[in-house]
Amino acid sequence: MSQLVKREGVRSIEIPMCRHISLMRDVVSLWKVVRAFCRERPQMVHSMTPKAGLLCMIAAWWTKVPVRVHTFTGLVWPTETGFKRKLLMLTDKITCACATHIIPEGEGVKKDLLENGITKKPIKVLGYGNVRGVDMIRFSRRSEVMEKVQAILDKEKFTFVFVGRIVRDKGVNELCEAFDRLNKQYPNTRLFLVGMFEDDLDPISEKSKSVIETNASIQAVGVKHNDDLLAYYAASDCFVFPSYREGFPNTVLEAGAMGLPSIVTDINGSREIIIEDENGTIIPSKNVEALYKAMERMVVDEGWRKTMAGNARQLIQDRFERGFVQQQLINFYEEILA
Repeated sequence: MSQLVKREGVRSIEIPMCRHISLMRDVVSLWKVVRAFCRERPQMVHSMTPKAGLLCMIAAWWTKVPVRVHTFTGLVWPTETGFKRKLLMLTDKITCACATHIIPEGEGVKKDLLENGITKKPIKVLGYGNVRGVDMIRFSRRSEVMEKVQAILDKEKFTFVFVGRIVRDKGVNELCEAFDRLNKQYPNTRLFLVGMFEDDLDPISEKSKSVIETNASIQAVGVKHNDDLLAYYAASDCFVFPSYREGFPNTVLEAGAMGLPSIVTDINGSREIIIEDENGTIIPSKNVEALYKAMERMVVDEGWRKTMAGNARQLIQDRFERGFVQQQLINFYEEILA
């Protein structure tokens, strides 16, 4: 946080929040947010993420903040069942009830909110979606990045890369099974897993852990940042992201900006970034066979892959360049504050 404050030149108030349901901690966090709003008397509050959205929108409504905006960057409940699904849907309904304006990050999120009765308020996607945009200068094959690539590049291997939390919900079980099978058929392949394991929250299967440990062609390299992360994109031939649910996945945008074709699942966000056969391919979620076939085609159909790789960066530039995305939000602010 201190680095962000220094970089952006802003004043911050830090209020800890528990990511998952924790009634006592949530009440304490809510009270701290209410106190902060009472002191600051903001004209507008804009929240993101499920927990921060719920607490901030309740606090903003309670303290009579005039303009209360919440952005849904993703929905948790679509992949849940039973009481937990109902509870999570209720929290989103409360968030919407307290907000004056609601922004879904993409058309898929908008559809889910409306069709499941989460809100009846007018909602709209800004631009083509996404809340952050991509810095196309930073996400490029700059000399600083390419210097780091040399240490991990293997021109003899076709390289897939996954970037994200190494958890069940990201489709890592299916990815391990599909790649292990592919690697036996095509030994000149390898897979980078860039990210952290979350064994306490959403662990992958023991079978997948065994595959990662025993298959030398799978490299779990941990979390990478800045140019170290970009080097893994640049050293790869295809980005693969078989997630079960997303809002608007930034890693798919980043991979495209780095010139990679992508294999993604047919979920919110991913289907709005990837255009079939133009900058990648879309497969059903939780389908090992479909994932295997898509990965195999990336390896054997060089013309198809190179065509998509050639389109990838320009498609991100046209729709999700950071300045464009930021201007959509600025225009929205000006409209609602007028």
